[in-house]
Amino acid sequence: MTEDFPGSLLSTERRAAEVFGVFAAEAEVPAAARHIARTAWLDTIGVTLAGSVEPPARIVQRVCAGGGGPCRVLGTSLTTTAEGAALANGTSAHALDYDDMCFVSLAHPSAPLVSAALAAGEVKGASGDDLVDAYVVGFEIECVLGRSVNPTHYARGWHATSTLGTIGSAAAVARLLGLDGRRATHAISIAASSASGLKENFGTMVKPLHAGLAARAGVLAGLLAEGGFTASDAAIDGPQGFVAATSDNGSDLASAASGLGSRWEILETGVTVKLYPSCAATHPPLDAMLALRREHGFEADDIEAIDVWVDSVTPSVLIYPSPGTGLEAKFSLQFCLAAAAVHGRVGIDSFDESWPRDPRIAGLAPRVVMHVDEEIGRGAAPLTQALVSVRLRSGRVLSMRAHGARGYPERPASAQELHAKFRANAARVCAPEAVEEALAVFEQFGELPDVRRLTELLAHAGGIRTASG
Repeated sequence: MTEDFPGSLLSTERRAAEVFGVFAAEAEVPAAARHIARTAWLDTIGVTLAGSVEPPARIVQRVCAGGGGPCRVLGTSLTTTAEGAALANGTSAHALDYDDMCFVSLAHPSAPLVSAALAAGEVKGASGDDLVDAYVVGFEIECVLGRSVNPTHYARGWHATSTLGTIGSAAAVARLLGLDGRRATHAISIAASSASGLKENFGTMVKPLHAGLAARAGVLAGLLAEGGFTASDAAIDGPQGFVAATSDNGSDLASAASGLGSRWEILETGVTVKLYPSCAATHPPLDAMLALRREHGFEADDIEAIDVWVDSVTPSVLIYPSPGTGLEAKFSLQFCLAAAAVHGRVGIDSFDESWPRDPRIAGLAPRVVMHVDEEIGRGAAPLTQALVSVRLRSGRVLSMRAHGARGYPERPASAQELHAKFRANAARVCAPEAVEEALAVFEQFGELPDVRRLTELLAHAGGIRTASG
């Protein structure tokens, strides 16, 4: 990497896309960042396998089926094009809302990044370290953009997993394709015109599709740039570029980018692993609710009401007080806390279509009340703080403040928790011996010479074979 790269947005006239392109092509990724990225790959491949049997993923798989190609759709017997595999795997990765989070970009970074990098990696026969480095450069660029455009970008209704994920995925693909800084710049600028995704579609099949669309757009942008396709250097920071079009914070871009290549966001703020398959905004209150239940031993029938104080961003995400489907329930504070109170846990099966109609949950959910308190989130990342107060029929009031949740970088998931999550997720589609062999591969991911060894292991005949299968 060139020595004058850090801070170059402040010290030269290079546009943001060019800075990002040079970084994607030339950045030397620290060993500690690679370690975190390997965990993200393990977790994301697991949730992709688990999500591959969900209805949104199945529909996308049927659309992508036919014609063959060099890339595998995980959890199925399908092979397809790089763009098709990125779309299908990205949708699967986000189908359960069990994939990781970043509270700088306000995105689920890994679902698009891993899916796009996996497809490009299969085309190139990339090594484990190649995949990890591509992930990190995409992650860092997303965080720079997140610091610049959020929170107004997210508050306006943009789904950052899709918008920022498209640009980050293009950077990751450019790295894997071996593009030089100039062509990587074009890839990022092409992706900027594909970046979209609306929060209004939360709680529907379109939300997981967003991750697939971002991954596919990133792959397409990289392949087009590799073939000589060109774009504007000002597509990110120009007067009608991505930042200006999607936020009010464009003046922060130079400041956000000033440490790129010298300060690593993945090391300082990290990746948040999800231990509940629901919207990240539910996790702090869920942790508090379950901790209160364990500590005090009450049951759902003992509860008069539950009051939850949250920051001002949370109500724009948890938009289903009375969910009618499992997908909607993932974005319902009322459902999630009622389910936790009734069953003492929240897992994949909590969002089966039968659970939103569970009479015990249905009876308690209307008594879960969400309140906005500006002080709750002051000085903290959005969606990370909550105060839960449980009023029992006996008259006792039990309260707990949540600062983040388990799985956050400050309270990371243990290796045992990560492996247990992977095993449970992969077991939805893979035989036990394949699951254990995959875990062994991830233990030595940096030494993996060709990612196709992993994708062959995790593809099987249990998925659909044809568009009509």
